[in-house]
Amino acid sequence: MGDTQGFHLSSVVEAKGMAYRKVRASRGRSVISRDPEGDELQSTSLDLDLEWEMEKELAEPGLDVFQLECVEHRPMDHSSGGTMDPDLEPIQPSMSPHGRFERLQEETNHVSHFSRTLPKSQKRSKTCVARYLLVGAGVFFLGLLIGLYSHRAEKRAEEPSADTNLLERIVQSITAEKIQALQSDFKALADVSEEDRAERIAQQWKELGLDVHRSSYSILVSRPSLSPNTVVDMTNNQCYLPSGASCDSWENTSSSAAAASSEQRFAFAAYSATGTLKAEVVDVQYGSSEDLRRVRAEMNVTNRIALVKLGKAPLLYTLSLLAEAGFGAALLYVDPCDVPTEQNEWRRAFGVTLNPGGDPSTPDHPSMNGSFREDHRSLTSLLVQPVSAHLAKELLSDPVTGSGRPCVPLAMPPASGRKIVKLTVGSQTAYAKVHNVIGYLRGKINPDRYVLVGSGHSSWFENSVSEWSSGAAVMTQIIAAMTAQNRAGWQPDRTTVFCSWGGSMLGNIGSYEWGEENRLVLESRAVAYVSLHNPVRARGPQSTASPSLLQLASDIRKKHLKNCIEAGGCPGLNISSLQSPVVMDFFTNQLAVPVLEFASSTNPAERARFLSEAFFPSEPLLAETLDPAFKLHETVAKMTAEAILRLSTDPVLPFYPLDIALDIQKKLKDDPLTKPDLLAATATFRENSGFFQSEIMRPANDPKERDPSHVRMLNDVLRDVEKSFLIPNPPPGFSRNILFGVNRESPGFSILKAAQEEAERSGVNRALSQVSSSISSAEKLIRSGLELFENDPDGSH
Repeated sequence: MGDTQGFHLSSVVEAKGMAYRKVRASRGRSVISRDPEGDELQSTSLDLDLEWEMEKELAEPGLDVFQLECVEHRPMDHSSGGTMDPDLEPIQPSMSPHGRFERLQEETNHVSHFSRTLPKSQKRSKTCVARYLLVGAGVFFLGLLIGLYSHRAEKRAEEPSADTNLLERIVQSITAEKIQALQSDFKALADVSEEDRAERIAQQWKELGLDVHRSSYSILVSRPSLSPNTVVDMTNNQCYLPSGASCDSWENTSSSAAAASSEQRFAFAAYSATGTLKAEVVDVQYGSSEDLRRVRAEMNVTNRIALVKLGKAPLLYTLSLLAEAGFGAALLYVDPCDVPTEQNEWRRAFGVTLNPGGDPSTPDHPSMNGSFREDHRSLTSLLVQPVSAHLAKELLSDPVTGSGRPCVPLAMPPASGRKIVKLTVGSQTAYAKVHNVIGYLRGKINPDRYVLVGSGHSSWFENSVSEWSSGAAVMTQIIAAMTAQNRAGWQPDRTTVFCSWGGSMLGNIGSYEWGEENRLVLESRAVAYVSLHNPVRARGPQSTASPSLLQLASDIRKKHLKNCIEAGGCPGLNISSLQSPVVMDFFTNQLAVPVLEFASSTNPAERARFLSEAFFPSEPLLAETLDPAFKLHETVAKMTAEAILRLSTDPVLPFYPLDIALDIQKKLKDDPLTKPDLLAATATFRENSGFFQSEIMRPANDPKERDPSHVRMLNDVLRDVEKSFLIPNPPPGFSRNILFGVNRESPGFSILKAAQEEAERSGVNRALSQVSSSISSAEKLIRSGLELFENDPDGSH
């Protein structure tokens, strides 16, 4: 049962009588912005409030009566050409240079004149004199208060920013030594169950001061069978294990072979179809649409076995193309030329999951007691088996070694005869529990807005911690740094939710189930998702950020570049908005929550971006090998901590819709499918986004104009922009959020490229319609924000 108590305890701090007074300059009315809470009034706002009250008092109807009784009015001198007493110059509200919101005054020395010079011959009664004395005393007293608050405001302005000091304290408390010690502690959890790991993490977070909850789900798990899958070359009757070793080696009972046998068992495809197929092996390279058109022009591929490389496209997309073409099975491998620095991978098989996310038996709803379950033990019609590059070379009869400079990719020689093999794929499925740990650091001003921070505590291979220990160590160090400040009295504006997920390796199952259980809450309250899945990795994608968060990520990276240089450089810290495993998590893929992940990849091979979908056996001391001094871990931890702090404390969320518009223009610039109306819609979106940032966002960052109700409405608009780009049914393996591209070689929209490869006009038109509708939806959202904050009462621009 999922524990949703954390959400029930998230009480909202709603606006109490907040109203943003908007007027037109032509009517001569003034605007005052006040914080209804009263605890954190800006000093400038106090100045304006006091002056406004003073002027309001002087303009009371009672004062008009007093003037009628005590002042003898003189007729106006029309001969001088004047029509108004110069002492009665009306007050005109000044237009703020920071935006479209008017304030009473811009200059601190602004003085409003309400008095008029009286004739010397006029006689004042004792009552008039008394009233003048009372008014004068009141004005004098208010003047003293104004001067006092102005002095405090100047003094406060000279003091350093509290947020800056807070960030420095948090960042300085994060050290490489602390992270290394935490990772050493997590190594002791290698032999325990996932439930025990979750219990240990929960206890540790409680001790640090988080409000911790746990959630568990019964899900359908795919595991390897007791005996390994095999590939038999029928030409010479040679039986191979997935690594390329002889099947006879499985019978070896030595201790070293026992570890190897565990790796052989886990070299399988989770949720694959099972059975045996005897057929011809066909080299399809990366299995792209172009590769398959070439192969199908040469032969009938029905029920053949495709030998396909990983890396150029999402695995599920490639397998869908193979199944559509008629193949019966697929042997997956990684070409050594795609990982030129890792020649030791030649004889290593690996594992993959065919699960796009969540429990396969309960799609689109959480795995609760009593939930309806579907029989999805296999998620493809294909028999799927990962194999080593060494075995792929044997099946291709390729004499090229694949090494050397330049590296020669593996391929079947033209004159070579295709081999016939017998592939046996087995697995076992059963229901098991996954466990999540959710820790809350409650917000003060907007506790109902959540900044999610996630990592995992599950492994693909038995008794392995390398897949999750570094992420868990970095997250725990960040929690320790933030809760230390919390105990000292600091509290973030928004609630920070730290999450340790179970079942991550099988398809982000833990995060999907928790997300599905709390979907309605998260749709309206989740602000951003910060990932710490694997901060320092041997292969895989570089740092990832949503287009709206690219500017924030870039600013943080530049700030910490010095630390990278001192650490010997931070390889793979370039930031992009390309699809990665974190993009396929529930929050980004299903809710379009802006995502950010800092990660250092020692081998960021962009030409094979999707190699991260392969789970290779990890070396016991992988983290120490990649980052022996843990300096890269420290840098990633500090960058991530700063991002979390900015997202949880910045009054205006650091999202930039203009960056989204610019990214869309870049995607459509050279796309042959782009139409003029699509470019025109993008230009309008860009224009309105730029205006929104300069005239709405920028003023809201000014403390003088920061009205709580205005900021909350503004942040809701910023949070929802990316939701416009969710599409219902993307190609298999593609993100529902179409803002994320597939690779740098194809910078356009991925769904347009996929539709174009299918060569079906209906598919192309559907994809164009989805892109156009997304842009139009986003533009309307931004335009609604502009109208929401428009000064003019009639709503015109």
